[in-house]
Amino acid sequence: MERQITMDSSSSDVGDNSDVASELIKVIETVGFYSGFRVTQRKECLNLVRRLKLLVPLLEEIRELIGSVSGLDSLLNLKKALLGAKKLLKNCSYGSKIYLAMESEAMMCRFHAIYDKLSQALDGIPYDQLGVSIEVKEQVELMRMQLKRAKRRTDTQDMELAMDLMVVFSKEDERNADSAILERLAHKLELHTIIELKAEKTAIGKLVKQRGGHNETMQQIVDLLAKLKQIAGIDETVSLDGPVSTRTLQTRQSPLIPHEFLCPISLEIMTDPVIVATGQTYERDSIRKWLNSNHRTCPKTGQTLEHLSLAPNFALRNIILQWCEKNNFELPKKDSYASSVNYSVEIMEEISSLVQNLSSSRPNVRKEAIVKIRMLSKESPENRIFIANNGGIPRVVQLLSYPDSNIQEHTVTALLNLSIDETNKRLIAKEGSIPAIIEILQNGTDEGRENAAATLFSLSMLDENKVLVGNFNGIPPLVDLLQNGSLRGKKDAATALFNLSLNQANKSRAIKAGIIPPLLHLLDEKNLGMIDEALSILLLLVSHPEGRNEIGRLSFIETLVEIIRNGTPKNKECAVSVLLELGLNNSSITLAALQFGVYEALREISTSGTSRAQRKANSLLQHMSRCEHIP
Repeated sequence: MERQITMDSSSSDVGDNSDVASELIKVIETVGFYSGFRVTQRKECLNLVRRLKLLVPLLEEIRELIGSVSGLDSLLNLKKALLGAKKLLKNCSYGSKIYLAMESEAMMCRFHAIYDKLSQALDGIPYDQLGVSIEVKEQVELMRMQLKRAKRRTDTQDMELAMDLMVVFSKEDERNADSAILERLAHKLELHTIIELKAEKTAIGKLVKQRGGHNETMQQIVDLLAKLKQIAGIDETVSLDGPVSTRTLQTRQSPLIPHEFLCPISLEIMTDPVIVATGQTYERDSIRKWLNSNHRTCPKTGQTLEHLSLAPNFALRNIILQWCEKNNFELPKKDSYASSVNYSVEIMEEISSLVQNLSSSRPNVRKEAIVKIRMLSKESPENRIFIANNGGIPRVVQLLSYPDSNIQEHTVTALLNLSIDETNKRLIAKEGSIPAIIEILQNGTDEGRENAAATLFSLSMLDENKVLVGNFNGIPPLVDLLQNGSLRGKKDAATALFNLSLNQANKSRAIKAGIIPPLLHLLDEKNLGMIDEALSILLLLVSHPEGRNEIGRLSFIETLVEIIRNGTPKNKECAVSVLLELGLNNSSITLAALQFGVYEALREISTSGTSRAQRKANSLLQHMSRCEHIP
């Protein structure tokens, strides 16, 4: 157990500089052992650890000053800063990945607060009085410069991650590409293996105990974890666990069943145990779900599987059957191995035949084939891989230009389903599909246009495809769908436009295509429930000079102020962010917002809004105080 360090500088057991320096070196050594920093804060954590290690030579020199108490107060201030850094780094190493992603901006503020404390503590150390060497002083000065640069750096947010979280947490959004978003979140948050998901479950359990379970944020985190477990092929029930904690994932393990009889994935007794390439044994259904979710590793060991063959573990099955008979335990009934194998063979044969029929000279055969491909590609990740491996993607892409709007609709929807697979995204774009998808977006059926927009969103998750969609003039028809489409069409267009606008050149294209008026219309049409989507896109566009010029009209500022006053907590957060970006670039906009009565609303948000809204509101209030004296 780590030794506790007292924080009271007046305590009789504080000791001298030597004692304090030794304690601080141990803190830095402990921090150096932390690993597995969460991906959303990993870069910042590694930078902080590297900077802290620069302090070791300074502390070693001070430690040699046995019995000295010169500058002891400044060292105690440094101790407070280092303990704060240790706590922050430990949280980023062992905390919930989902929670840290949701609170990425708040975490960045905590890093900056640590930088401030470290800088102040280092400024107060009497280096000359302590006789610190020139070399060490230069090293400390290097660290201080790095801390100042870090504090000046503009906070950056992973907008794709933020948008994905917003879509997943939205209660109204049931778009067809949800699976793609969840798979992308699992990849970005590194929550796609059994070990990672179990560690996240433990971290969330600790978080619930600390913060209580009866709040929306905790529920969102638990619900997202359940979804990530589902796409990883792990089935666990969700139930309420007591009055003070939220829903937790429960397993159905019986304490009477020997541990070696339980599948490492489902934690249930195995009825059809099979051995994978690493020698580990799993329940056949559980490991097949894992492999069908595009995993190519052993869930228990994390090793890459040399092959995907599953060998029946007859010896273990016989032992389990003997134990069940002796203990009068009835095994759950499941489909036999033979039926599952036959199913896979039948599906592969059907897909191979359907791919051939996509090139048939008979229109009705082509149509029947693409309809079935559409259905199969939606059902499972395995099917999407089978279709691609059988050469299906080039033939599906060819049908995009078939002179039948109904076939085009089925085709673009099949591509939407196929594009959920990351590898397929590249294959679909490589086959020259994007111009034809844009054509359907312009001239297809209503459902065809909606699914074309969703397909462009899915394909544009790859940066190279963002560029292609922009170059092939895909932005204007998306803007048209945003303005004139159905509610589903508007949502699909908004999601695609947000993603595409992460590319700087596409921001300019979107503004020239007239995206601002329909976005402002969405703010006025509250019944559509798309205020957050509109504000999120506006927040991207407001970073562009052309966007600021068009967005910063008085009527829009008045609308923003109205949302800041009366919107939902998420609405207010987005609106304050947009107004802050506008105001920092144009003080007249800040003054106009004051005239529309934003000040009191900002004061309220600064104390009772979401954590991000509070930070943005405080920044805006500080900026306003510089623009005009406010009593």
